[in-house]
Amino acid sequence: MASTVLIPFAEGFEEMEGIILVDVLRRGSVSVVTASLNEAPVIAARKTIHLTDKTLLSVKDQNFDMIILPGGLEGAKNLQNSDLLKKIIFKHRDLGKEIGAICAAPNVLRNWGIISEEDKFTAFPTSLMLGEGGVYTSDRIVSHNKVFTSLGPGSAFEFALFILEKLEGKETRVRVEAALHLP
Repeated sequence: MASTVLIPFAEGFEEMEGIILVDVLRRGSVSVVTASLNEAPVIAARKTIHLTDKTLLSVKDQNFDMIILPGGLEGAKNLQNSDLLKKIIFKHRDLGKEIGAICAAPNVLRNWGIISEEDKFTAFPTSLMLGEGGVYTSDRIVSHNKVFTSLGPGSAFEFALFILEKLEGKETRVRVEAALHLP
C-alpha cells in the first residue's frame, strides 16, 4: 500500500519546493494530497496560480504517513497563522508520525515547539529570524526526531528524493532518480 503525504499550499509558497515535492513523490507512487488553507486557488511566491486537490478543512480528520510544509517566506507565515494546520500537525506528531519542512517552513515548526531547543534543523539562512528554538546547521538536509528539514529551493530535488526513500525505500528512490536525469 502506498504511503500517504499531505502537503499544504498557502499563499506565497515557494513553487519549486511545493511542486517538486509533489512531482517526485507521485513518480514514486506516493499518494500525495495537496491542500489549500481555503477554497480559493493559491497564488505562490512568483505569482503562479495553483489548484489543490482538497482544502485543509476537508482533510482535517484524515491520517497521513507524513506532512510536509513547503517554504517561501510569505507561505511559511501563512502556514503558521493557520490554527487548523497547527491542530493537524500536533495530532500527527502525537501519533508518532513524521514531518518535513523546507526553506522558511522549519520556522513554523520552531515557533510551534515541534523543533525544540535541542533539536537540530536546517532552513533557508535568511529566514532564521522568523523562528525561535532549535540548533541550526547549514546542512542541506537534516533528520532529527522524526522531523526532516531542508535548506531551500536548490535542495528541493534532494529533499524530495530523501523523503521518497524514507517512505518507499531505496529501490524506489533509485528508479525515480534515474528517470529524472539529475546531475
